[in-house]
Amino acid sequence: MADRILVPYDGSPQATKALELVFEDFPDATVMALYVIEIPDRRWAQFVGPELQIPVTEKYQEYADDIFETATEIATEHDRSLETNVVTGKPDHRIVAQAEEESVDLIVIGSHGQEGISRLLLGSVAENVVRRSPVSVLVVR
Repeated sequence: MADRILVPYDGSPQATKALELVFEDFPDATVMALYVIEIPDRRWAQFVGPELQIPVTEKYQEYADDIFETATEIATEHDRSLETNVVTGKPDHRIVAQAEEESVDLIVIGSHGQEGISRLLLGSVAENVVRRSPVSVLVVR
């Protein structure tokens, strides 16, 4: 069983399903919700370093707090606690990096995020996480 689970959470219906599934199917796991503030590709050329973490502005932190409010309500409904974290960068890279940094056993991710960028079966972020993750990944549709 998974003791530590990472759930990338952006408030989308798929991310909400992923979080609910974790609370229902993994009752003893520690759950961390991760919100990634995406930095546009054209902006990355201005920065150097694979592990770059750009500071989160107050505006983005407030937005993330609003998103996590819903996630915390879901946790409360399931009588569970929820760790939350906000990072910046390319979502798939940061999700995989966070899984490594936090020594999680499992990533549970929604098939498509809030942006609606989709491929035939998976969203591009979910697909990239599946390909790059050092731990098992459960994709929720």
